[in-house]
Amino acid sequence: MAKGNKPNHRRFGNIRQLPSGRYQASYIGPDGRRHNAPETYARKGDAERALSLVEAEIVKGNWIDPERGKIKLRDYAETWIKERPGLRPRTVDLYTWTLGKHITPYLGGVQLGTLSTAMIRSWRSELLGKGVSPGMVAKAYRLLRAVLMTAAEDDRIIPRNPCRIKGADVEHAAERPVLTVPQVFELADRLGRRPVGNVRKVKDGVYRLRFRRHGEMRTHPEIFLTRSEAERALWNMARDGKADSDHDRRFRAMVLLATFASLRWGEVSALRRMDVDLAARTVRVRVAFVERSSGGLLLGPPKSKAGRRTVGLPESIIPILKEHMDTYVQDEPGALMFPGAKGGPIRRSGFNTRTRWVDVVTDMGLAGLHFHDLRHTGNMLAAASGAGLKDLMARMGHDNVRAAMIYQHAVRGADKVITDAIDQQLKQRDEGDDGALAPVG
Repeated sequence: MAKGNKPNHRRFGNIRQLPSGRYQASYIGPDGRRHNAPETYARKGDAERALSLVEAEIVKGNWIDPERGKIKLRDYAETWIKERPGLRPRTVDLYTWTLGKHITPYLGGVQLGTLSTAMIRSWRSELLGKGVSPGMVAKAYRLLRAVLMTAAEDDRIIPRNPCRIKGADVEHAAERPVLTVPQVFELADRLGRRPVGNVRKVKDGVYRLRFRRHGEMRTHPEIFLTRSEAERALWNMARDGKADSDHDRRFRAMVLLATFASLRWGEVSALRRMDVDLAARTVRVRVAFVERSSGGLLLGPPKSKAGRRTVGLPESIIPILKEHMDTYVQDEPGALMFPGAKGGPIRRSGFNTRTRWVDVVTDMGLAGLHFHDLRHTGNMLAAASGAGLKDLMARMGHDNVRAAMIYQHAVRGADKVITDAIDQQLKQRDEGDDGALAPVG
């Protein structure tokens, strides 16, 4: 039979000896309920010290109900993502994927109250040991830290955040390439060129290639084992001048606008005719498309609060934009500037397929170039103008100083100065000066 304390023997809490000989401590919490200490003690003095620590936490207002800490990380994190205010749909998809791929398989069943820094250090080491990239591990760590920060500071489920590994949140991203002005124009011109020909499957499962040369359709003598090999051969023939090609210029303006106005993919793909003012030489960013991992396409606000902005356009690209709008954009003010094949919003996958982006940038010696690198190039051009930090932030659509400071090299100017400086570099191109910016990375 367990032995309890003598009446009035303790001012706070209760200690009793169990049949095993160990001591159990309990106390009445601020919630009016009795709580047992999470473990038993070999000595009565240890149990008394445990009660003293709990009493001190209650007095300081730092007491945390140990029962709440029994919620599993998986359940809490999933709720955290659902209830997190202000997350963009694409961010929700990223967090959900990261949680399911790199966190819950390892720590999902662990109760929040039992998570420790040692456990998190072991989890991180296991991810790295399995070949997960350091950048991805840093992203997963930052997500876990944010979830547990809410558990510690807002919900008071745990006494402190156990994510305390120095440097674990640091992500060393590879430096992105910066194009020269001539490279931007070359890319814009190349994207619309497509070889004239076709690939068909014949008996025995092989493929034959037909192509047009000097207006005449011909059959390639070689037989190809896969469709992709045949298509690649056709592409190479057009590049080397051995096959005719058509030139669809509808994406030329898109590349130039994304670069020299520093636009994100979602922003440039959502532009309407009414957003481009050729007389004022400006483009207005009001909304942006967001592609969900599920395939859905949503129209919403730009990525940041500062994303809604009006950006000046270099005079040198105005004739190209006018030609594009006259040729490819419907007359209605709400008509998309860059519609997809069926007239709706263009998707990244459709753009990459129609332009053969990977083949084009590879042929240019720019393998691995992303569409977002066009914005990066535009940001570098803007920063090279000597503009001040606030002006750079306004043009780029950044609402935090750190992002804009990446590009800042001087502290003078305004958007018109930025636009004029970019325009000057474009004019240097026309005069044969191709040394505006050197490729980086």
